Amino acid sequence: MKNIILPIDFSDTTDTLVEGAVDFAKEIAGKIYLIHVAPADIGFAIGDMGFQYFPEIEKSEISEELAELNEIEKRIKTKGVACEHLLKQGIATEIILDYAKDKKANYIVMGSHGRSGIYDVFVGSLTKDITKKSPIPVLVVPCHN
Repeated sequence: MKNIILPIDFSDTTDTLVEGAVDFAKEIAGKIYLIHVAPADIGFAIGDMGFQYFPEIEKSEISEELAELNEIEKRIKTKGVACEHLLKQGIATEIILDYAKDKKANYIVMGSHGRSGIYDVFVGSLTKDITKKSPIPVLVVPCHN
């Protein structure tokens, strides 16, 4: 079985990306490892008193994202593709590449959003960074609206 890392960000193109990854997984008899990397500063806000940390905001946001990951995993499994997920906080590129290494991934599937002709904007800075640093193939799925 081939292992596929699928980073998702819950944007409006997530469904398109997931469908592309599921189709790819079916073609190569793959298992999808969903990953969402939340920002390390998710509970911080700036206001009149400078930076403040609100652990309840962080906890709420993480809980919502975890529930979304669970739903996406269920949808993938109903399509006949093995799947598991992980949610971590930190620097996305490092965490995704480490996860790929840990899972002995054969592929990473990323999305492009296609907002402009400029490469960085077209592909996305995270997708570009992963593509440049990954020792394994990166499949870029067009997720244009």
